[in-house]
Amino acid sequence: MGPAENVQFDPVTREVDYDDGSVTENTRASYPIHYIRNAKIPCIGGHPRNIILLCCDAFGVLPPVSKLTMEQAMYHFISGYTAKVAGTEDGITEPEATFSACFGGAFLMWHPMKYAAMLAEKMQQHGTHAWLVNTGWTGGKYGVGQRMSIAHTRAIIDAIHSGELEAAEYTETPIFHLKVPSSCTGVPPAALHPEAAWTDKAEFSATLAKLGRMFLKNFEHFHDGDAFVGEAMCSRIMSGGPLLPPGEEAEPAAAAVDMKTLKQQQPQVANGSACNGCAATSAC
Repeated sequence: MGPAENVQFDPVTREVDYDDGSVTENTRASYPIHYIRNAKIPCIGGHPRNIILLCCDAFGVLPPVSKLTMEQAMYHFISGYTAKVAGTEDGITEPEATFSACFGGAFLMWHPMKYAAMLAEKMQQHGTHAWLVNTGWTGGKYGVGQRMSIAHTRAIIDAIHSGELEAAEYTETPIFHLKVPSSCTGVPPAALHPEAAWTDKAEFSATLAKLGRMFLKNFEHFHDGDAFVGEAMCSRIMSGGPLLPPGEEAEPAAAAVDMKTLKQQQPQVANGSACNGCAATSAC
């Protein structure tokens, strides 16, 4: 075996103690690819037909799978929304919502909108579809609901790859305007719609609006993106985000406003580096 990370070992025998969690529960190891019997060697392939953005919604309001428009794919890619869960970082004992630009904010050299525009260009060129898959909570937020069934998630991934979901009928969610399939083999229809699993529908709506405001607040960090991708692309990306009813926005700046005004209000990104406010750690 190759390098192992976050593990303790016997200094004499150098035998790794995989039961020791004193460093972290999150352990990694690497090994030669030919150790996997059915590995494809050389490890190269064509362009993907599907891109899956993975999130872990601790609020329990996002559907387990959504088909994204090009604008939504760019917006959610930039948002990098998920939840830090116990075992991934020191001091995290319960899920905590977090945003990390392009799911790796700490490692970006350019403005996140530039990466999103590059993603859209490749998707357009190769006819690629984008999906948001949520493995977080359902039936309520963390502490009330329960984690998504891993069997359901696997069935969803299979349905994406087989083309079943591309041909499915869809309904649209409020606020985020995500397209949710009406059916998926191996997944109960009710499980596809998070509101159905909540007993308190008013609380569901309030929590959904809260998450929408969090997205809009986070995206204020990226309103200067027109300097990197142009005003038209910047506006197109922003159109893929949540739309709250009038009067329910977190702040006026979070709503759609003139891009030149925003450029004057927002701090500029220096030397093409990742903009201020990106999460300090990658959202795995």
